[in-house]
Amino acid sequence: MRLLPQSLFGRLVLVLFGGLIVAQLLSATINFVERDRLLLRASGMQPAQRIADIVRLLDSLSAAERSRIVAILNVPPQVVSLDIVPLAAEENTEASFHSTMFTSVLRNALGDERPIRVAEKSRASLPWQSGYGYGRHHRAMMEGNDATSGMHRSPGAGGGMGGMSGKFFLTQVRLQDGSWVTFDTYVPQEAASLPMRLLLTLTVLLLAVLLISFVAVRWITHPLHVLASAADELGKDINRSPLPEEGPSEVKRAAHAFNTMQTRLARFIQDRSRILTAMSHDLKTPITRMRLRAELLEDEDLRSRFEKDLKEMEVMVAQTLDFMRGLEGNETPQPVDIMALLESLQADSREMGRDVTIEGCAVAPYVGIAPLLKRCLSNLLDNAILYGRQARVVVEDTPQNLTLRIVDQGPGIAENELEKVFEPFYRLEASRSRETGGTGLGLTIARNIAQTHGGELSLRNCAQGGVEAVLSLPRK
Repeated sequence: MRLLPQSLFGRLVLVLFGGLIVAQLLSATINFVERDRLLLRASGMQPAQRIADIVRLLDSLSAAERSRIVAILNVPPQVVSLDIVPLAAEENTEASFHSTMFTSVLRNALGDERPIRVAEKSRASLPWQSGYGYGRHHRAMMEGNDATSGMHRSPGAGGGMGGMSGKFFLTQVRLQDGSWVTFDTYVPQEAASLPMRLLLTLTVLLLAVLLISFVAVRWITHPLHVLASAADELGKDINRSPLPEEGPSEVKRAAHAFNTMQTRLARFIQDRSRILTAMSHDLKTPITRMRLRAELLEDEDLRSRFEKDLKEMEVMVAQTLDFMRGLEGNETPQPVDIMALLESLQADSREMGRDVTIEGCAVAPYVGIAPLLKRCLSNLLDNAILYGRQARVVVEDTPQNLTLRIVDQGPGIAENELEKVFEPFYRLEASRSRETGGTGLGLTIARNIAQTHGGELSLRNCAQGGVEAVLSLPRK
């Protein structure tokens, strides 16, 4: 997915950050739910105890005395009535969290298992609003005592109890004689605002864990970054300094394996270079003897054919040696004037009757190995002129890269062979004629030199015909 970070460091930080956020949200939710439960229990203790006391008092009285006592106790915000029809059992089963909590507190206050029905109500469904039998004097009593009952009113709230902050319960308790007493109970919500101490604690904890996670992830991924950099440098310099084998055991093993691989690769390349160099060098002696013997031939046509074959062999040996030198690249990079190098190659080509043009300009010298760069550009120009009759060099220079484009006017290359031509001794000419196909090492040497400088060489067909060789060299 594009939204995911591309680096291992970014993905680990994202996973840790997401996990911490989810954990903190769950923790905060649990704390808030528990806090609400405790607050409701604490705030409902006094109303529940008052209901329990009234129930015990009514149990000890006769019916006539109950009515007189209820008229006295019927004071907002707790309205008491003996005339309300008991709630249906189905309505009581739809208990909310708050009504269940208040039922538990009330049952503890009563201390017995008598039937209790509690329903959480909105203001619109309160008895004096919905006509449960309360008269107008109840509404007047409630609205008249609203200011003196200690209830909070929100700004702009309407009359009555519209500005009260808390929970309203319709509570019904069965007395010992089977009758029901109804209480319209208000339980204040004393601490509805978010506690700043809890919020501050969660924020500090989150920031502290994120900071520690950031440092830990950076510490863990740093060896991977070092290993990736070393692998990238290995392609430029096989003889680079080995990685330090230190740190955790896994990092030590990875560094040791990398160093072992580098040693084996360096030894393999050195052995191959020595073998091919020795073979190429040893071939010069028989070639020289064959040239001397060819000069003794009286048949001029036969002698010219021998000399031609011997010359091709010498060119192949020389290019093989150049190929091996390009792999070594032991010289120290120095600032190279690319434009002067191109103009020198252009002058040499013109002396040979070749058409080479240069467009663009390099704004600054390029730090590289001058002989190798010259060999690379010379091979590209030879290849363009050999197959395309002329070469046009386009120079593009930016602070990040120096790009050289060598364009010819040839017939182009099949798409499936654009990479094959970089293989050693691979030539497009099926006849394998040295006059038309070369030795098959020119592009291989050029790409090896480009990679030695940390760059890349690629070929592509032009829309208007011909092939464009793109040499991209990074500026360090």
